[in-house]
Amino acid sequence: MKFLDLAKVYIRSGGGGGGSVSFRREKYIEYGGPDGGDGGRGGDVWIEVVDGLNTLIDFRYQQHFFAKNGQPGMGKQRTGKDGDDIVLRVPAGTEVLEEDQETLIADLSEIGQRICIARGGNGGFGNLHFKSATNQAPRRANPGQEGVERTIWLRLKLIADIGLLGLPNAGKSTFLAATSNARPKIADYPFTTLHPNLGVVGVDGAEFVVADIPGLIEGASEGRGLGDLFLGHVERCSALLHLIDGTSEDVVVDYKTIITELEAHGGDLADKPRITVLNKVDALLPDEAAEKRAALEAVAGPVMEMSGVARTGLTDVLRALRARVDADRAEARAALEEPDTWRP
Repeated sequence: MKFLDLAKVYIRSGGGGGGSVSFRREKYIEYGGPDGGDGGRGGDVWIEVVDGLNTLIDFRYQQHFFAKNGQPGMGKQRTGKDGDDIVLRVPAGTEVLEEDQETLIADLSEIGQRICIARGGNGGFGNLHFKSATNQAPRRANPGQEGVERTIWLRLKLIADIGLLGLPNAGKSTFLAATSNARPKIADYPFTTLHPNLGVVGVDGAEFVVADIPGLIEGASEGRGLGDLFLGHVERCSALLHLIDGTSEDVVVDYKTIITELEAHGGDLADKPRITVLNKVDALLPDEAAEKRAALEAVAGPVMEMSGVARTGLTDVLRALRARVDADRAEARAALEEPDTWRP
């Protein structure tokens, strides 16, 4: 299935049905009064988060969603039928944006969440509604209220605990394949990964989700390479795993390139906790690996060593990631359990 994380959608709620102008026409009833019914209400447009989806690919083939109009009122005090609602089903982590792609309408991050994005129009009153002591035969009825028509954007940000960062061919996909059941494409050329991948990683009986995004290069914030288009998928992560290719000529430059792009992206992504790992140490001599690690620690702080191919150092890295995830989850639980101290 092709991955799609941005979709433009046109929606329109249903218009209300018009009220009816009608009078009783029955034998032996000389003065039959008004009996026009009200129009039915137009259908709403809803957006709902459902389980089992991880992409917006459904909106590639259908972009227009129109709710049903309400039926007009009828004689004999019959109210028109309400229009049917329409529901747009999206995966967890979907943001709903205005047409300008900047104004956030809603952030849907949990299964079962739903919002009404466009209300249907009210039905018009029939002439029965206008009957009074001084106007016993009203010949007026209200038209139904028109529906709401608007254009919105749906943007998906994957729900993951850990985000993988690094230059192309830093070993991100290899790490994901070595630690989870995910099977991303792996090759020895840059930009092998074209779409984000998710993998469930386990260590010491605990599991968490890792997101692998296409590699960044210098100038990604300006659109070079695949750009920073996919950085939004790691904005929700508890921590970032920054992999650096140990076989690179200058690991410090590689590290600073990624950090510069994170800062240029904006938001709090550059401030998220990071675990820096020197990868592919199996291809280095011990002295060479120690020298590059020392150079990295001078600018990045503590650095771990790992080899995704040889599967060395993976457990230590996973345990460090788990500690970050557990700490973030504990903070989230504490925030939910914090008592309300407000007093009148």
